[in-house]
Amino acid sequence: MIVAVLSDSHDRLDHLEAVLAAVAETGAERLFFLGDFCAPFSLAALAGGFSGPIDCVFGNNDGDQFLLCRIASQHSHVTFHSPLAELEIEGRKVALQHFPEIAKRLAESGAYDAVFSGHDHQRYIHRFGGTLWANPGEIMGRFGTVSFGLWNTVTNAFEHQIVLPVQPSEN
Repeated sequence: MIVAVLSDSHDRLDHLEAVLAAVAETGAERLFFLGDFCAPFSLAALAGGFSGPIDCVFGNNDGDQFLLCRIASQHSHVTFHSPLAELEIEGRKVALQHFPEIAKRLAESGAYDAVFSGHDHQRYIHRFGGTLWANPGEIMGRFGTVSFGLWNTVTNAFEHQIVLPVQPSEN
Protein backbone atom coordinates (compact mmCIF):
# COMPACT_ATOMS: atom_id res chain seq x y z
CA MET A 1 0.00 0.00 0.00
CA ILE A 2 1.11 3.56 -0.67
CA VAL A 3 0.49 6.06 2.14
CA ALA A 4 0.71 9.83 1.59
CA VAL A 5 2.44 11.61 4.48
CA LEU A 6 1.71 15.33 4.97
CA SER A 7 2.56 17.93 7.59
CA ASP A 8 2.48 21.59 8.51
CA SER A 9 -0.12 23.19 6.25
CA HIS A 10 -0.48 26.29 8.48
CA ASP A 11 -3.76 27.31 6.80
CA ARG A 12 -2.27 27.46 3.30
CA LEU A 13 -5.35 26.08 1.54
CA ASP A 14 -3.90 26.89 -1.87
CA HIS A 15 -0.87 24.73 -1.15
CA LEU A 16 -2.99 22.01 0.47
CA GLU A 17 -5.18 21.82 -2.63
CA ALA A 18 -2.08 21.48 -4.84
CA VAL A 19 -0.73 18.72 -2.59
CA LEU A 20 -4.04 16.85 -2.58
CA ALA A 21 -4.15 17.02 -6.39
CA ALA A 22 -0.63 15.55 -6.50
CA VAL A 23 -1.57 12.87 -3.95
CA ALA A 24 -4.55 11.86 -6.12
CA GLU A 25 -2.14 11.13 -8.98
CA THR A 26 -0.07 8.74 -6.83
CA GLY A 27 -2.81 6.26 -6.04
CA ALA A 28 -2.20 6.60 -2.29
CA GLU A 29 -4.83 4.67 -0.34
CA ARG A 30 -4.25 6.20 3.09
CA LEU A 31 -2.98 9.52 4.44
CA PHE A 32 -1.06 10.55 7.55
CA PHE A 33 -1.16 14.19 8.69
CA LEU A 34 1.55 15.05 11.22
CA GLY A 35 0.14 18.22 12.75
CA ASP A 36 -0.13 21.97 12.37
CA PHE A 37 -3.34 22.37 10.44
CA CYS A 38 -3.66 25.56 12.52
CA ALA A 39 -7.29 26.53 11.84
CA PRO A 40 -9.94 23.81 11.78
CA PHE A 41 -11.08 24.77 8.27
CA SER A 42 -7.83 23.23 6.99
CA LEU A 43 -8.88 19.85 8.35
CA ALA A 44 -12.25 20.18 6.62
CA ALA A 45 -10.43 20.84 3.33
CA LEU A 46 -8.19 17.82 3.85
CA ALA A 47 -11.11 15.55 4.71
CA GLY A 48 -13.02 16.75 1.67
CA GLY A 49 -10.04 16.28 -0.62
CA PHE A 50 -9.04 12.71 0.27
CA SER A 51 -11.51 9.85 0.60
CA GLY A 52 -9.28 7.14 2.10
CA PRO A 53 -8.46 6.74 5.79
CA ILE A 54 -6.75 9.79 7.31
CA ASP A 55 -4.76 9.46 10.55
CA CYS A 56 -3.78 12.72 12.27
CA VAL A 57 -1.80 13.92 15.27
CA PHE A 58 -1.89 17.41 16.73
CA GLY A 59 0.91 19.91 16.23
CA ASN A 60 1.96 22.76 18.47
CA ASN A 61 -0.02 25.27 16.36
CA ASP A 62 -3.30 23.35 16.47
CA GLY A 63 -4.90 25.61 19.06
CA ASP A 64 -8.56 24.63 18.87
CA GLN A 65 -8.19 20.89 19.34
CA PHE A 66 -11.80 20.55 20.44
CA LEU A 67 -13.10 21.96 17.15
CA LEU A 68 -10.58 19.91 15.15
CA CYS A 69 -11.93 16.76 16.83
CA ARG A 70 -15.49 17.87 16.19
CA ILE A 71 -14.76 18.36 12.49
CA ALA A 72 -12.98 15.00 12.39
CA SER A 73 -16.06 13.36 13.92
CA GLN A 74 -18.10 14.59 10.94
CA HIS A 75 -15.87 12.58 8.59
CA SER A 76 -15.89 8.84 9.24
CA HIS A 77 -12.54 8.39 7.47
CA VAL A 78 -10.64 10.85 9.74
CA THR A 79 -9.12 9.78 13.07
CA PHE A 80 -7.15 11.90 15.54
CA HIS A 81 -4.59 10.09 17.67
CA SER A 82 -2.74 12.43 19.92
CA PRO A 83 -0.14 13.18 20.94
CA LEU A 84 1.13 9.92 19.46
CA ALA A 85 -0.39 7.53 16.95
CA GLU A 86 0.70 3.91 17.17
CA LEU A 87 -0.71 1.97 14.24
CA GLU A 88 -0.28 -1.38 12.59
CA ILE A 89 -0.71 -1.24 8.84
CA GLU A 90 -0.20 -4.30 6.67
CA GLY A 91 1.95 -5.88 9.36
CA ARG A 92 4.10 -2.78 9.88
CA LYS A 93 4.26 -1.03 13.26
CA VAL A 94 4.07 2.71 12.70
CA ALA A 95 4.33 5.78 14.94
CA LEU A 96 3.17 9.30 14.08
CA GLN A 97 4.40 12.20 16.23
CA HIS A 98 4.58 15.92 15.44
CA PHE A 99 7.87 16.61 17.20
CA PRO A 100 11.10 15.25 15.67
CA GLU A 101 12.93 15.07 19.01
CA ILE A 102 10.37 12.55 20.27
CA ALA A 103 10.09 10.78 16.92
CA LYS A 104 13.84 10.24 16.76
CA ARG A 105 13.76 8.49 20.14
CA LEU A 106 10.86 6.33 18.98
CA ALA A 107 12.81 5.36 15.88
CA GLU A 108 15.96 4.63 17.88
CA SER A 109 13.96 2.33 20.18
CA GLY A 110 13.56 -0.22 17.39
CA ALA A 111 9.93 -0.78 18.41
CA TYR A 112 8.57 0.43 15.05
CA ASP A 113 9.11 -0.28 11.39
CA ALA A 114 8.45 3.37 10.52
CA VAL A 115 8.20 6.65 12.43
CA PHE A 116 7.02 9.91 10.86
CA SER A 117 7.30 13.46 12.23
CA GLY A 118 6.83 17.06 11.13
CA HIS A 119 7.25 20.37 13.01
CA ASP A 120 10.60 21.62 11.67
CA HIS A 121 9.40 21.90 8.04
CA GLN A 122 12.47 20.00 6.80
CA ARG A 123 12.54 17.00 4.46
CA TYR A 124 14.64 14.09 5.64
CA ILE A 125 14.92 10.33 5.74
CA HIS A 126 16.95 8.44 8.36
CA ARG A 127 17.37 4.78 9.25
CA PHE A 128 18.05 3.36 12.68
CA GLY A 129 18.64 -0.33 12.11
CA GLY A 130 15.50 -1.53 10.37
CA THR A 131 13.44 1.50 11.42
CA LEU A 132 12.62 4.26 8.96
CA TRP A 133 12.29 7.81 10.35
CA ALA A 134 11.10 10.42 7.87
CA ASN A 135 9.76 13.95 7.69
CA PRO A 136 7.75 14.84 4.57
CA GLY A 137 8.64 18.53 4.70
CA GLU A 138 5.94 21.16 4.67
CA ILE A 139 2.80 22.19 2.89
CA MET A 140 3.17 25.78 4.11
CA GLY A 141 6.22 26.51 1.92
CA ARG A 142 8.02 28.59 4.55
CA PHE A 143 11.41 27.37 3.33
CA GLY A 144 10.62 27.67 -0.36
CA THR A 145 9.25 24.24 -1.28
CA VAL A 146 5.86 22.59 -0.85
CA SER A 147 6.26 18.85 -0.40
CA PHE A 148 4.82 15.63 0.96
CA GLY A 149 6.01 12.05 1.19
CA LEU A 150 4.99 8.62 -0.01
CA TRP A 151 5.55 5.58 2.17
CA ASN A 152 5.44 2.10 0.64
CA THR A 153 4.25 -0.35 3.29
CA VAL A 154 5.61 -3.36 1.38
CA THR A 155 9.20 -2.14 0.99
CA ASN A 156 9.25 0.33 3.93
CA ALA A 157 10.66 2.91 1.50
CA PHE A 158 9.90 6.63 1.64
CA GLU A 159 10.11 9.19 -1.16
CA HIS A 160 9.69 12.95 -1.04
CA GLN A 161 7.42 14.56 -3.61
CA ILE A 162 8.03 18.19 -4.50
CA VAL A 163 4.79 19.91 -5.46
CA LEU A 164 5.86 23.47 -6.17
CA PRO A 165 8.49 26.06 -5.36
CA VAL A 166 7.33 29.10 -3.40
CA GLN A 167 8.65 32.65 -3.52
CA PRO A 168 9.48 33.97 -0.01
CA SER A 169 7.02 36.84 -0.48
CA GLU A 170 4.15 34.33 -0.79
CA ASN A 171 4.41 33.16 2.84
